[in-house]
Amino acid sequence: MMWRPSLLLLMLLLRRGAQGKPSPDAGPHGQGRVHQAAPLSEAPHDDAHGNFQYDHEAFLGQEVAKEFDQLSPEESRARLGRIVDRMDRAGDGDGWVSLAELRAWIAHTQQRHIRDSVSAAWSTYDTDRDGRVGWEELRNATYGHYAPGEEFHDVEDAETYKKMLARDERRFRVADQDGDSMATREELTAFLHPEEFPHMRDIVIAETLEDLDKNKDGYVQVDEYIADLYSAEPGEEEPAWVQTEREQFRDFRDLNKDGRLDGSEVGHWVLPPAQDQPLVEANHLLHESDTDKDGRLSKAEILSNWNMFVGSQATNYGEDLTRHHDEL
Repeated sequence: MMWRPSLLLLMLLLRRGAQGKPSPDAGPHGQGRVHQAAPLSEAPHDDAHGNFQYDHEAFLGQEVAKEFDQLSPEESRARLGRIVDRMDRAGDGDGWVSLAELRAWIAHTQQRHIRDSVSAAWSTYDTDRDGRVGWEELRNATYGHYAPGEEFHDVEDAETYKKMLARDERRFRVADQDGDSMATREELTAFLHPEEFPHMRDIVIAETLEDLDKNKDGYVQVDEYIADLYSAEPGEEEPAWVQTEREQFRDFRDLNKDGRLDGSEVGHWVLPPAQDQPLVEANHLLHESDTDKDGRLSKAEILSNWNMFVGSQATNYGEDLTRHHDEL
């Protein structure tokens, strides 16, 4: 499951017009609060049998890995060389690829689909075409243009929309790390996908608490937790899965066993600790390619082990033969 996205992102996905307002009930009730990192690849990690598809998709991303599979070995190696140069330039530019630079590249490729979705919506929000999105642009494109003091005078549930607007502005201010009220692409991405950015963690927790904490005591009680998942009809017996959720709350969510969730426990629930998959893969690629064992990779070392990093027509054919042999 994924954490519930912002109202602006829901609008983006629904392809609303520039003047359309989000629904106060946007998003499935009680679903999608937990953010779990997706695997780097669905392919088996089977280097021992010469199948490097997992490594290719981890290093390039699934779609780009498919593109490399159609290239000649020579073109694939040449493109990998250019990627190596980019990795080093994005880091310290010392002519070597460090573990940190390799990890950063893998993390970058795994977020390509997120950046692509932001790029697709960029022109909707950057209305003055200056390459940045100001809060005023974002607000007007999402909620419509209102004169000061007349916000939402034309809608039935004005107070709800005002709360939504205030909440989105607060999130924007956190995403706007340099505080200039103008979002770069990276800052807008953090606004739309806060679960992907460590500096947005507190705002994710705060929004989740606000959604569930109906009695406003600063905690999530078990009944508030269940109410976000299930609404009983009069006289209806509580289903077994709801009982299971109560047990989950008691045994795994409520870490200090005081019968409620505080902010720290909410954070542990919706943004659970996870293995740093890009770091694991970076360590693997470094270990397999670092022939002189100096803890870093030269361009020559990477290119000499190129078929582990990227595919080509030749490696794709070889992997097909390997799979065929295994099936026999």
